[in-house]
Amino acid sequence: QVQLVESGGGLVQPGGSLRLSCAASGLTFSNYIMGWYRQAPGKERELVALITNAGSSTDYADSVKGRFTISRDNAKNTVYLQMNSLNAEDTAVYYCNARILHMNYWGKGTLVTVSS
Repeated sequence: QVQLVESGGGLVQPGGSLRLSCAASGLTFSNYIMGWYRQAPGKERELVALITNAGSSTDYADSVKGRFTISRDNAKNTVYLQMNSLNAEDTAVYYCNARILHMNYWGKGTLVTVSS
């Protein structure tokens, strides 16, 4: 059974930083493209960042480029999202995603709230 468990969310002040983690189990992690998505209240879920299975390539939403960094440790079956210079528009539930071909798995999400 595939499980993706996010952690690291919480309340942070504008301009602050957080590091999200997603621990994966039940799959061959190094075969999967990993991604972080987010859903703000009243909005659709959107892609934040992607990283290829070997970690050689990444992609980011324009709104987070230069502020967020996605990385992965295939030895630990974990993907990370380092978030810097956070602002109120980054407030959302952040979801971890694993996909390969027609298979697509989601975590339950972790809430990030940016507020003073």
